[in-house]
Amino acid sequence: MAASISSERYQELSKSLAEIRNCVQLCASHTTSEPCLVAVSKCKPATDILACYRLGQRDFGENYVQELVDKAKELPDDIRWHFIGALQSNKAKLLASIPNIYAVHTVTSTKAATALNKSLPPERTSPLNVLLQVNTSGEDAKSGLTPLSSPESSSSSELVQLVRHIITGCPRLHFQGLMTIGSLSESLSSSDRPNEDFETLKRTRDMLHGILEGESSNWGVEGKLLLSMGMSSDFECAIKAGSDIVRVGTGIFGARPVT
Repeated sequence: MAASISSERYQELSKSLAEIRNCVQLCASHTTSEPCLVAVSKCKPATDILACYRLGQRDFGENYVQELVDKAKELPDDIRWHFIGALQSNKAKLLASIPNIYAVHTVTSTKAATALNKSLPPERTSPLNVLLQVNTSGEDAKSGLTPLSSPESSSSSELVQLVRHIITGCPRLHFQGLMTIGSLSESLSSSDRPNEDFETLKRTRDMLHGILEGESSNWGVEGKLLLSMGMSSDFECAIKAGSDIVRVGTGIFGARPVT
């Protein structure tokens, strides 16, 4: 079990987590439902995670497979781990071995999806939730699939083909929705106008809905594809835009060490 944490650090985390939760609730007050808050704990000690766990937080996000494996062994087994880092196919088996891995937000290829599907241990009884990462900003430095541009051309797109592969060829995976990382320029822009990256993801989701409704019902949550969008700098805007999952790290744990 994780080592003890100082009372000062515990109070610091208690305050920051409460502030983020309150902000999430306030932003969601004019939407249909409150989004899931994923506390992004990469490069943070297990003691910080355990403190937030004791404060009622259950969803945590990690970017590095080995770090997640190590933390999962040390921390409570009812934590819902979300993997939000770049997914390499050769790390799929290690990632799938984590008993309480709940969702992978960064699937971008049939190879990675197939590797996850094949690597889940037989004793796991529930499907692994997966979301496809979409590069809504078009930045070369970001991973992700190309967003859908029009209903006419969507059916043959790489994104739709991957969705069909997961639904029909990966029975141990559950296609839950789409994820994006907004561009810094959009995140820092005025909140008076919509964030174009988030709007692009919503349009892609809506077009994908139209395609899937006529093909299968084995996707999403209660007939809805989830949107994972919004981080510490832009989660408020993301919630107002309809995000179902926000990923907040610095806002809860403070800045990560400079490497």
